Amino acid sequence: MPNFDLSQRVAFVTGGNGGIGLGMAKGLAEAGATVVIAGRNRAKADAALAELRTLSEADFVELDVLDEASCRKAIDATAARFGRLDILVNNAGTTVRKQPQDLTTEEWRRVMDTNLTSAFVCAQAAYPHMKRGGGGKIINIGSMMSIFASSYAAPYSASKGGIVQMARALAVAWAKDNIQVNCILPGWIDTDLTRTARAQVPGLNERVL
Repeated sequence: MPNFDLSQRVAFVTGGNGGIGLGMAKGLAEAGATVVIAGRNRAKADAALAELRTLSEADFVELDVLDEASCRKAIDATAARFGRLDILVNNAGTTVRKQPQDLTTEEWRRVMDTNLTSAFVCAQAAYPHMKRGGGGKIINIGSMMSIFASSYAAPYSASKGGIVQMARALAVAWAKDNIQVNCILPGWIDTDLTRTARAQVPGLNERVL
């Protein structure tokens, strides 16, 4: 028996076709939620859906988190199809591993927009659907770098620090609507995003292990 029952609930997970996002999607599906994973890679999503559909109803929606209209369209379409939206997991993320002096402004903006701005846009898009349904849960994926810094990840660290404060602000603003907003700060997890880090960053093994 699951620890809690999410049957009749609809969850939307950005970047849900792999890594932490797929892990979150599986957990939600195991608890009975209908899960919609959102991303750009349809082929990768098909493999994820095959796993998720052994647990619960699941679907994929195309989403470019750098495009505000795409974020709003994907969330509105999910709520329209299933009649509700109960859970949003803001998981989509990227990084650029360089020393601060070597970063371009475009690289900084891309990381910030992917990791932080998109989370705000998706939360804002989800808000009216959750309010209309009587409440909801928004789970933001931060990082251990929300707390401590790294010389090779200035924009990533800044975005993950920012998502904590954003979650706090949204939690205070939307508590009256019975919408809980939280942030999870994972440690080192072996995903596609982190798998190449040991090769790219000299001495990382010694610092992490």
